[in-house]
Amino acid sequence: MQITFTQDSCLTIPCDVLILPIFEDETILHPFFSEIDELLNGHVSSIIKRAPDCSSFGHLLPLYTLGKMTPQVVLLAGSGKAKELTLDKIRSLSAIVMRKIVDLHYHSAMPLFFSFEKINSEFRLEKIVQAVIEGTILGTYEFNYYKTEPQKLVSLTTIYFAYSDALQHETLLQSANKAVIIANAVNNTRNLVNHPPQYMTPSRMAQYAEHLAAQYHFDSQILDQDQMKAEQMHALLAVARGSSEPPKMIILTYKGDPDSSELTALIGKGITFDSGGISIKPSENMCEMKDDMAGGAAVLGAMEAIGQLRPKTNVIAVIPCTENMPSGNALKPGDVISSQKGSTIEIISTDAEGRLILADAVNHAIKLGVTRIIDVATLTGACITALGNVASGVLTNNEAWWEMLKSASLSTGEKMWRLPLFEEYKEQIKSDIADLKNTGGRPAGTITAGLFIAHFAANTPWLHIDIAGTANSDKENGYNVKGASGVGVRTLVELIQRLAHVHGI
Repeated sequence: MQITFTQDSCLTIPCDVLILPIFEDETILHPFFSEIDELLNGHVSSIIKRAPDCSSFGHLLPLYTLGKMTPQVVLLAGSGKAKELTLDKIRSLSAIVMRKIVDLHYHSAMPLFFSFEKINSEFRLEKIVQAVIEGTILGTYEFNYYKTEPQKLVSLTTIYFAYSDALQHETLLQSANKAVIIANAVNNTRNLVNHPPQYMTPSRMAQYAEHLAAQYHFDSQILDQDQMKAEQMHALLAVARGSSEPPKMIILTYKGDPDSSELTALIGKGITFDSGGISIKPSENMCEMKDDMAGGAAVLGAMEAIGQLRPKTNVIAVIPCTENMPSGNALKPGDVISSQKGSTIEIISTDAEGRLILADAVNHAIKLGVTRIIDVATLTGACITALGNVASGVLTNNEAWWEMLKSASLSTGEKMWRLPLFEEYKEQIKSDIADLKNTGGRPAGTITAGLFIAHFAANTPWLHIDIAGTANSDKENGYNVKGASGVGVRTLVELIQRLAHVHGI
């Protein structure tokens, strides 16, 4: 897709579709509204009066210009209430609009969204451009790898942006480039999660990681089973025992600031298929358990973007990958296992496996000298019960680290909600025969799972993001299409970029 910036009049741009935002507040009109309305013989204002619902958010109405101007269509884009507009809503509106344009079989478009600058001082043109491009790329994503006759949709080839100040040009180009990098990284993350489990095995994830390492000059290390044994990663290996697929521990290191001792760990759960093990899951919807590696995929997506944006900070990705399967060799409820840290764990449920592999990953990251940790995982069904499919749950042992994540997530529009780590909850994961139980039962299930991981993070600043409810979407919604969402990538990238300017957490 080509992105073109122009200072020419929008009425003469050689694009197929002109996107004209309209608000429920009729007093807020686009600067070109009157001119467009006059060229179309008052048709625009007439429609708005006769059908006021056309200004509700996401409502689209194409008007054919019949040669009155260069664009063939003026697409009225309902933008809702001006005071409720956010950058994330601009991102969503762009996705909705561009999908419609593709459905109408047009190739190029010009969103007249620069007028949004007057609504909110935060809506600088470069921010609007980034939101539009991200929404476009994310909202028109498709996964057709396994269709024998893929849908042959018309692709959007060109987006035009108008600007008035020549000094803005370089800033706008940088913003557009950043948007393309991040959105493509999200879509590649979606690909990883959408692939079926017989393809996206631990070995395949490791191959993809090595591809990223070669392309973006990361230091890489892929630990195999024997190396994990040597590292005493007993918890991860216990989960892997039931599968014929060999486990892998992926480690990628980006050195953006070699003179700094600061090192941030991005840790992602990589269960490429989760049957529940001996504590087997119900057969209904078990096919969805291919997405239990969405946390690991999000970390790989973030590293893909980081490798191109090159922020001045150091990052290490640690992704433990395995299947969780039942077999004669599988981990059993009632077993007691060890971990790399040395802590012993009583297995109450083999379906609480994600925290086991994360325990060894977190401890290994600390051994490698990290100064702060953030882990991302489809960890608990309890998080879906608590927060549904709207927000990811967050747990932390460090206020400053949480404030940075919260600010980054507000910027990207990926909703996150912090849950408490009260001391009383620790009672639920105390074992009578070992140091810890791997589950504290249904009550406060997300919190006790987080506390389990917190035990291994110890005093290192740590954040845990539970994306069980947000990793997948069962319907089209804004820039999220049906299937994997790629959640976490944009917030992780934003957080790492901010860390390039902040030290001491």
